[in-house]
Amino acid sequence: MGKKEKSLLCLLTAIIVMSLASCGHATTEPSSLPQTALTTEAVTSSVPETDEVKEEESVESDTLVTEGTESYQGFLLDNVLHSPDDGEIHYNIYLPDSYDGSTPYALFVTLPGYEGLYFQGVGANLVEAFGFEAQKYNENMIVVAPQLSDWGETSANQTIALTEYILSHYNIDPDKVYLHGMSGGGETGSLVMGKRPELYTAYLATSTRWDGDLEVLAQAQTPVYMAVGQEDSYYGSQPLQEAYAQLHDLYEEKGLTDSEIDEILVLDIRDQDYFTQHGFTDQHAGGQAFAYDEEIMGWLFSK
Repeated sequence: MGKKEKSLLCLLTAIIVMSLASCGHATTEPSSLPQTALTTEAVTSSVPETDEVKEEESVESDTLVTEGTESYQGFLLDNVLHSPDDGEIHYNIYLPDSYDGSTPYALFVTLPGYEGLYFQGVGANLVEAFGFEAQKYNENMIVVAPQLSDWGETSANQTIALTEYILSHYNIDPDKVYLHGMSGGGETGSLVMGKRPELYTAYLATSTRWDGDLEVLAQAQTPVYMAVGQEDSYYGSQPLQEAYAQLHDLYEEKGLTDSEIDEILVLDIRDQDYFTQHGFTDQHAGGQAFAYDEEIMGWLFSK
């Protein structure tokens, strides 16, 4: 083989070697792809998960309350708070036309007697005048009239849950949050006072008895006004007299003077003449008269 042929052979050999080297590099390059592919897949898969969480949060926010569709004398009827812990909580709500969320408003929660519970019919509790008369004491006040299912622990927990919802979703002055309970609603209200009295500025109990924990209430020192007929046809006046005496003793043990106790604890027992003057012969049904009493309602909203 001549010199020229040898040179050509070397050149061909070099080209083949370079080609093989180039192929070898190509086969090693994909080894980095799985890491890149996994990273891309992880990013891609995380996007739908984030979107899904946001969507679930949005749905939860949108469905937390089902608003009512009918109204009665300024109240939007049968709104439903869907509480994960306390079930469906039905309530009617009055929002003043002036409320736009820019200014803190007062809040009044009124719990009805047996005839106003939810199974009695939507809006049945609005035959009681407390939710309407309360509006005369503060034009910048939201009124919530729940229609619960009983006068026990279930309704007490629902009242607390509803109050907390209103406080967190409306611009409410925390120093002007008032609770009222009539008859069975008063029993519920007393249980609320034995659980979360610090939520409220003051509590008005009318024509009822006391079932709640007085020691818890005494720790919070939430002002309470108890109003009842001397011969209330359902409860009598004795249960509230006993509750008043026990709570008074607890305050004395805490070192409060009589005048200090009188500022936060009132027992108001009315005789038959009071109810007759308001057109009632029955003292329990006559508890409705307390709604029109400026001394009683004025005390509550002055706190």
